[in-house]
Amino acid sequence: MEKIRMTTPLVEMDGDEMTRVLWKAIKDELILPFVDLKTEYYDLGLPERERTRDQVTIDSANAAKRLGVAVKCATITPNKQRVEEYNLSEMWKSPNGTIRAVLDGTVFRAPILLDSIRPIVRSWKKPITIARHAYGDVYRATEYRVPGEGVAELVFTGKDGSTFREKVYDFECGGVLQAQYNKDSSIRSFAHSCFRYAIDTKQSLWFSTKDTISKQYDQTFKLIFAEIYEECYRTTFEELGIEYFYTLIDDAVARVIRSEGGFIWACKNYDGDVMSDMVSTAFGSLAMMTSVLVSPDGKFEYEAAHGTVTRHYYRYLKGEETSTNPMATIYAWSGAFRKRGELDGLADLVAYADALEAACIETLTDGIMTKDLAGLVDAGTEVKAVNSTDFLRAVRARLEKKLGA
Repeated sequence: MEKIRMTTPLVEMDGDEMTRVLWKAIKDELILPFVDLKTEYYDLGLPERERTRDQVTIDSANAAKRLGVAVKCATITPNKQRVEEYNLSEMWKSPNGTIRAVLDGTVFRAPILLDSIRPIVRSWKKPITIARHAYGDVYRATEYRVPGEGVAELVFTGKDGSTFREKVYDFECGGVLQAQYNKDSSIRSFAHSCFRYAIDTKQSLWFSTKDTISKQYDQTFKLIFAEIYEECYRTTFEELGIEYFYTLIDDAVARVIRSEGGFIWACKNYDGDVMSDMVSTAFGSLAMMTSVLVSPDGKFEYEAAHGTVTRHYYRYLKGEETSTNPMATIYAWSGAFRKRGELDGLADLVAYADALEAACIETLTDGIMTKDLAGLVDAGTEVKAVNSTDFLRAVRARLEKKLGA
């Protein structure tokens, strides 16, 4: 068959460990035989981030701003053990955090559903999308280990010289202190991204914080969302028959568990981090979770929601066979192709993305799957657990039929 053409490159952000291995295998098996692939390539593997002192991450984020659509492999956020393992000069920051800051984006994560894997929550029938604010909070907090007795104060000095000072706590012993922050501009971007994504996907939007306790920090989020909804989006929401409402996060948790799904749940940074893992696990597997970073001005970065699958990578290095689930990484590519096709008016590229996802679901429906899913399917479903290579080959066979290759 003639390869499907592209006109604008994707920003390709390569990654680390087992997902890097799968990244190449997915390209070789499912993309390059069918698509005249155009990408602007950036290696975000930890050795290259070390060599460039992480400039490659910043460059890739700026490329995403310029070209509009990026696809990213999972990457390592180094801890002390990783610094020693990779002989790093410093503990480089999370690439995801750096990219989110440059794009000022919101992360939307939703499960990939399969009929033979039922959610643990029996009432859930439709995907629940977590919209995670990707800036500030505990991820940019300043911390201090209090050594002993003393007074902790919160101090702000305005540009005009005015000062706010308030005692936090009079420590009578050692303890710990943390100060976190956020910005009105980032919260506004978060709100706009959530409302626009709800409109694009025609889903209701829920937003939750704890403003009864955090009467300044969390209430600022609540008030900005309410203001932007009334000024910019209420009419469109009503025309589409979708809903926006705010509730406390503890009430939201209860509502989510009792719901049938099919909505977007917007959360602050840490809340979204935790709740996306909860939702993905309850639906089946973090390896069956899509993730897209959306900026307020319509830039998109698609990635897998999971990490680099280190345990499998160490087995791979020993020459052992692995059964690593590539679904989320495949869907990162298909999501990026679909969006690139929509923006560039390339119907064939959009159709390819749809066919790729359909081939994946058909393969799983036929009972061919990696070991992590084989243990989750309903009793009585005939399953053939395969390694990653054989799974990709099975998907390719079905993709070829759909594309007439």
